[in-house]
Amino acid sequence: MNYYAGNYDVIVIGAGHSGIEAALAAARLDCMTAIFTINMDSVGNMPCNPSIGGTAKGHLVREIDALGGEMGKAADACTIQSRMLNRGKGPAVHSLRAQIDRRRYAEHMKHVLELQDNLDLIQAEIIDIRKNDNNWICTTKLGAEYETKAVILATGTYLGGRIFVGEVDYEGGPDGMFPANELSKSLNRLGIKTRRFKTGTPARVSKASLNLNKLERQDGDEPIIPFSFETKDKIENKTVCHITYTNLETKRIILENLHRSPLYGGKIEGIGPRYCPSIEDKIVRFSEKERHQIFIEPCGIHTEEMYLQGMSSSLPEEVQIKFLHTIDGLENVKIMRTAYAIEYDCIDPIELNATLEFKNYPGLYGSGQFNGSSGYEEAAAQGLIAGINASLKIHGKKQIIINRSQAYIGTLIDDLVTKGCADPYRMMTSRSEYRLVLRQDNADERLTPIGHEVGLISEKRWNDFLNKQQAKKMEIKRLYDTVIAPSKQVNDILEKYHTAPLVTGARLIDLIKRPQLGYDQLKDIDINRPEIDNMVKEHIEIEIKYEGYIKRQQAQINDMQRLENRLIPNDINYDNITGLRLEAIEKLKKWRPMNIGQAGRISGVSPADIQVLLIYLSSINK
Repeated sequence: MNYYAGNYDVIVIGAGHSGIEAALAAARLDCMTAIFTINMDSVGNMPCNPSIGGTAKGHLVREIDALGGEMGKAADACTIQSRMLNRGKGPAVHSLRAQIDRRRYAEHMKHVLELQDNLDLIQAEIIDIRKNDNNWICTTKLGAEYETKAVILATGTYLGGRIFVGEVDYEGGPDGMFPANELSKSLNRLGIKTRRFKTGTPARVSKASLNLNKLERQDGDEPIIPFSFETKDKIENKTVCHITYTNLETKRIILENLHRSPLYGGKIEGIGPRYCPSIEDKIVRFSEKERHQIFIEPCGIHTEEMYLQGMSSSLPEEVQIKFLHTIDGLENVKIMRTAYAIEYDCIDPIELNATLEFKNYPGLYGSGQFNGSSGYEEAAAQGLIAGINASLKIHGKKQIIINRSQAYIGTLIDDLVTKGCADPYRMMTSRSEYRLVLRQDNADERLTPIGHEVGLISEKRWNDFLNKQQAKKMEIKRLYDTVIAPSKQVNDILEKYHTAPLVTGARLIDLIKRPQLGYDQLKDIDINRPEIDNMVKEHIEIEIKYEGYIKRQQAQINDMQRLENRLIPNDINYDNITGLRLEAIEKLKKWRPMNIGQAGRISGVSPADIQVLLIYLSSINK
């Protein structure tokens, strides 16, 4: 027997990385919010790798923080090792990645939710959602009915979850949790079509069973750079990681047992992630390779579980044991948690607007892996935007859209809602055409004004941001105004770094532009240097050295923005536009782009179609 359990402004279904950011944003923006989880012990869980950040993903975490989200602060509080990836490449692709104490992270996030005003954390499975006049009704398995103005679906891999290990498969969620089976049926009754995606996770093994002497040691960076612009406390490396490799014997065992893989045996229907394949998939797809790299990463400080990054598998348990024992350092390894694949329901994200609200279901939002993406960081980014927009709509304000030129978050969402995804979407720096501008060091400069305008950035943090911008401006002016005269001491330093000596005076800003020089190399020349934050220093140096490239990219952004500003009416009839190709008409009717820029990114809509569309819009706007 169902009963009325109360009402909320916003209900978030799922308390993973996406749901957490959505719920916190909504509650902090003065909406009475409830977040539901099947199991309270799975809040903020990291069912796959015990890390946050990485290539492009580190950018997302910085952007989440710049907008007022929580992931960066939590990651800093729970970091056990940190490294800046791609140091040998340009600053556009420098990405922070931290090993995280996964249990501490989950406890941290759960406590943040518990302490948040306007927010109730509830253990219950939502099995049905339906529309009731202007509101939504969410029903739990125990019969409680909650009324709400907005629902955010952040179901992760729980929705219709099914676990696969060799010939064995069963209904289940990640890490041995229960799946959410009824909610998919409810969505289908609403008219929302779901599809099957698949992901997997490697085995966790006992540290005591590893031969560390046969593994390559990988230490963290010193000093550690935090994710959050607000983190002031020093973060320390507390552990090390290790590296090893598969070999030809590993490959032989996997190939001999490939017929027992549910992926190749046809049992798994869901589409797996292209950029994070299982070890058996890598062996097949890259058959010419004799070995594959494995990163051995601690799951936390107070556990002996080690994560085998790069070794996800759905082969039978006994086969997993056999091929792991062929690897250097893992000859006697003991598995604590068997690797598995998980298949789950998600939607085609082209059903969503760029606000992450369903086009045909006002007040209903999709977020994270429910939208077809993969990864904690991608999920958290979408959750933050969904939570912000649900709140803004409830308060009668205009919802925000982060565009491609503003953030990787904008690129992520635009790719999902404009192009859709044929497999689990993963953020990469190559997906952005503006990555020199969208660096991780300037995320606050790009997005903190938006976070402040929305209401997620406190006045103290806003004033700190303004002071930082002023300090940056003054330092650039000082570098421009300060002239260094030639002298033996100066030229000895310049020759030390293999750059030309001075014949006449040179401004500090011009010396920094030299490829061999930077702030650190000029410390003995720049004797009047003020104390300046290392992150600000890095930001200034990048802007000075890459000034010409940045200006060129900014011009491209300005051109693109003009197309983004050309809005397309919601009621436009593409069938009536003479000159559009049939394929373009079909795609435009299906995707219903909001503006010309978005229309131009739809596969099958050509530049010629865009010109026709621009001429038509000009004619109706006269």
